Amino acid sequence: MDKKELRKQIRNRKRQFTADELNELSVPVMNRLLGMHEVINAKTILLYYSLPDEVNTHETVELLARQGKTVLLPKVIDGENMEIRIYESPEDLTEGSYGIMEPNGKLFTDYGMIDTAVIPGMSFDADNNRLGRGKGYYDRFLKNIPQAYKIGVCFDFQKEQNIPHDEYDIKMDTVI
Repeated sequence: MDKKELRKQIRNRKRQFTADELNELSVPVMNRLLGMHEVINAKTILLYYSLPDEVNTHETVELLARQGKTVLLPKVIDGENMEIRIYESPEDLTEGSYGIMEPNGKLFTDYGMIDTAVIPGMSFDADNNRLGRGKGYYDRFLKNIPQAYKIGVCFDFQKEQNIPHDEYDIKMDTVI
């Protein structure tokens, strides 16, 4: 199966769940994330502010910021790139395209300081390969933070034994 077909299959699986069910399924995933020493010990952590069909990170983003960690969120800036913004409070979010909440905090460029990166994906496999949404934003950005411990996050029903990947795809260190 090619990447395009697998993305379609995963989208169809996601549609079988209501928003409330996806939020409920998100709780154990976020609890596992919060228990990881790479998150507990991180001073600077890159997260994502979840879309409605992704593992819900909204409370986790807020919690880690309240704990005093430097929380970073990505913002797509053009057809190929994203930038990283500091999240300190809900005021650092504004509604962007398609009603998606986007970070508008201070620009963060000291990529060497990022300890841990929590990365969403359409699918992950047993070898920690990641299938994204197809635009390559994360794969291009992750090359800038080789030192960061990369944690792939998805629902169990998104995991596959093997997914198609190539030399441009960045592997995760672990997937939860």
